[in-house]
Amino acid sequence: MVKDGIYYGAGFLLAALAIAFVLNAWWSLPLFVLSAFCFYFFRDPERTAPSGPVAVSPADGVVSLIRNYEDGGFRVSVFLNIFNVHVNRSPIAGRIESIEYQQGSFEMAHRETASENNEQNTFVIRPTDGGGSLEVKQIAGLIARRIVCYKKVGDSVAKGERIGLIKFGSRMDVRFGPEWRLEVAKGDPVAAGETVLAKRREANHAS
Repeated sequence: MVKDGIYYGAGFLLAALAIAFVLNAWWSLPLFVLSAFCFYFFRDPERTAPSGPVAVSPADGVVSLIRNYEDGGFRVSVFLNIFNVHVNRSPIAGRIESIEYQQGSFEMAHRETASENNEQNTFVIRPTDGGGSLEVKQIAGLIARRIVCYKKVGDSVAKGERIGLIKFGSRMDVRFGPEWRLEVAKGDPVAAGETVLAKRREANHAS
């Protein structure tokens, strides 16, 4: 479990117990519900990333948008609802070249314009095998207004390794170059660190 879940969940639980002791158990019921929700929301299950020249989903959720670019590259957007696991993971093994935070608005995360307008945190990750870098965005949404980054520039990451968290509903984008082949479709459910989003066209590469 993410430590934030322990803090929030334990806080609501202690408050609920105090109210139940001083007043009445019925008065404390909403706080017990909030405590249970926090423990559930901040769950952090272990994941096993597939081997080979593939990039995995950075988040649990549903593929909400796929945008193609003139250079042959494409962007995959994954929308997380409030009930998904919200721990974010690296799509590939590599080194973090840059991290850029951008303040912005809080549009509904599934909108196309959210990728440009919303508050966001952008990682550029250089693959271990020396291929083209991937751009990975954490995007805040209408409810999600807290982006958490676990990494810093220069850090090495394994495929599927935890890199951050977005609290209470959000979206993640991955921008792929033309050397990648899309492996998902709009509407597909995906699991962070496990579901393959794209595969390298060069069969001799590994990540």
